Amino acid sequence: MVTVKDYQSPVTPTWCPGCGNFGIHQAVKTALAELGLEPHQVMLVSGIGQSSKLPDYTHANGFMTLHGRAIPCATGVKLVRPDLKVIVHSGDGDGYAEGMGHMVHAARRNIGIVHIAHNNQIYGLTKGQYSPTSAQGTRSSTSPEGSIDRPVNPLLIALAAGATFVARAFSKNSRELADIIKAAVQHRGYALIDVLQPCVTFNRVNTYEWYGERVYPVSQEPGYDPSDLNWAMRAAQIWGDRIPVGIFYQTEDVPAYEEQVPALKAGPVGLRPIRPLPADKAQALKAAYM
Repeated sequence: MVTVKDYQSPVTPTWCPGCGNFGIHQAVKTALAELGLEPHQVMLVSGIGQSSKLPDYTHANGFMTLHGRAIPCATGVKLVRPDLKVIVHSGDGDGYAEGMGHMVHAARRNIGIVHIAHNNQIYGLTKGQYSPTSAQGTRSSTSPEGSIDRPVNPLLIALAAGATFVARAFSKNSRELADIIKAAVQHRGYALIDVLQPCVTFNRVNTYEWYGERVYPVSQEPGYDPSDLNWAMRAAQIWGDRIPVGIFYQTEDVPAYEEQVPALKAGPVGLRPIRPLPADKAQALKAAYM
């Protein structure tokens, strides 16, 4: 039997005490354990940022990439090893700035990966600059007089791009988030989970208390129907005094990208063993980077 302890890494997280990433991390481990997946069946891919440290803190296959480039790397992994459960972790700056174009194409292709965006509405790793999801007027080190940019709506963008699973969660509600992650991992195709994740150090506006007064289940919205794209797009625009969380949209009618690749239709691609470099070449390569 797989347990949460099977995903426990010996590496101690360096997140600030109270960081919303702890709730996300716990939810991920809980979801994978409850699905009965063993660590070797999972691949965690991340970019750069506080959120992107998660693979290092989890005992599973992990790959840390460049800022904003987690999704194309995860796409490559899924095409080579479609049997793996591939989960991307990105921040709102990582995933919705440099990574936004990759997110759009992953959604339209319906590649079978789960994209968990840790959305704290700030750049946490680089000390509190405003991000693509920061509210207009946000004061930060790069916007001391208040940002003039309007924030992006990642749910609406994903839906417009053709995403087949779109959800939002609150990191404090780890149990609800774990259930959404389980549904996303079992989904056929691309799944976006935008997680509202308080940054206790640099974002003093969007706090646990602030979210706690506003979040509510999207299923309480009149006419709730996660199979209705138009309904989901309307619900995705609700933000302010009330913030819905849960699964906004899900459809299984679109085949996953990897199911359509001719070379993969016959089954997983056979991996060829990597031959080690000759001793002299290995020594020369090592010396070049010392």
